[in-house]
Amino acid sequence: MISWPPPFLPAIPGDGSALRLHDTSSGELQEVTPGPVARLYVCGITPYDATHLGHAATYVAFDLVVRVLRDNGHEVHYTQNVTDVDDPLLERATRDGIDWRDLAVAEIDLFREDMTALQVIPPEDYIGVVEALPVIADLVRRTIESGAAYELPNVDSEGTTGPDLYVDLSRVSDFGKVSGWTREQMLAVFAERGGDPDRPGKRDVLDPLLWRAAREGEPSWEFEDLPAGRPGWHVECTAIALDRLGMPIDVNGGGSDLIFPHHEMTVAQASAIGVEEYARVHAHAGMVGLDGHKMSKSRGNLVLVSRLREDGVDPMAIRLVLLAQHYRDDWDYTPDMLTSAQVRLERWREALSVNSAPSADATVTAIRAALSDDLDAPRALTAVDLWADQTLTTGGVEPSAPGVLGRALDALLGVRV
Repeated sequence: MISWPPPFLPAIPGDGSALRLHDTSSGELQEVTPGPVARLYVCGITPYDATHLGHAATYVAFDLVVRVLRDNGHEVHYTQNVTDVDDPLLERATRDGIDWRDLAVAEIDLFREDMTALQVIPPEDYIGVVEALPVIADLVRRTIESGAAYELPNVDSEGTTGPDLYVDLSRVSDFGKVSGWTREQMLAVFAERGGDPDRPGKRDVLDPLLWRAAREGEPSWEFEDLPAGRPGWHVECTAIALDRLGMPIDVNGGGSDLIFPHHEMTVAQASAIGVEEYARVHAHAGMVGLDGHKMSKSRGNLVLVSRLREDGVDPMAIRLVLLAQHYRDDWDYTPDMLTSAQVRLERWREALSVNSAPSADATVTAIRAALSDDLDAPRALTAVDLWADQTLTTGGVEPSAPGVLGRALDALLGVRV
């Protein structure tokens, strides 16, 4: 699957600082210590609706991870999946009377446009579930061979197709290590986040679906030694990450709503086949809300990036709205945030257009220090504000300073002014 065009990253003077990220599994800041190639996996979209600010906040956050690592001299191998066959996509396509494949293609195209507009660096591997099916099927077979999978009758099949397959979590000694949640906390959200705790016959109500046997009216595929069907949700990321990146990943990321069950289950499925360490750091972005509720496709309380762009909003102002919030925080969007971002963007542009200004060296250093400290983008923006205020009130004597800072904003923050 094709991703989107990469933005040009200008060179800037100086050296970056080692990146520290909050690791969900330990609850502590942890330094990211990759080899020459840093390996990053971020869970992608289920393409049944347009990109909203919640999606954009997550992908901008991990775009900062890529930028900091590259500024530190690392090559970055970034992989992102697309869940281009799943229940929500099939349900939306049925509701709207269109082919599920056409819906997926249209929404993936729109997502690419939004990411391009927001200056998000694309992943090297941008992989849909459909194209990764052979890799996923191989992992399912490995899980069966390990003894960590079991069968349940397909209750809709009347004996015409094979059984559903589940992962036996009793075979995973360290289940729960990603989230640190209690069983009660897991059960409280499992059903609403795609789980099926009421499925008869499961050995444990939390056991995740590994392979869904074919149902009438649903897409399915056939692979050797497996019943006709399609993957469960979690196994796709485990399989793609193992295939493209290997283990352990340096950073495994996504929104905080993926901590459980998705990331807990992806790690559990790797552990079930003998993987000892899935990721060195599990990092998660906070949720974006509107009117007191998490912004979500199911609720429909969305602020769409594409709609803002259609209304003539500068994508860099949208990006500044996102950067003004710490990536791990939950926050509610208000129109005032966009107004403030537009004012900030215009003030930066005014300051960067002067003939000479105060030295930008300390500001660039401050941006680097802020981003390396758990992606503290709000602190980085404040440093730029101070430089802009000084430039526009007292001026300076360095003709090169606006150019230096403009390139740093582009390379480090992804804000092209």
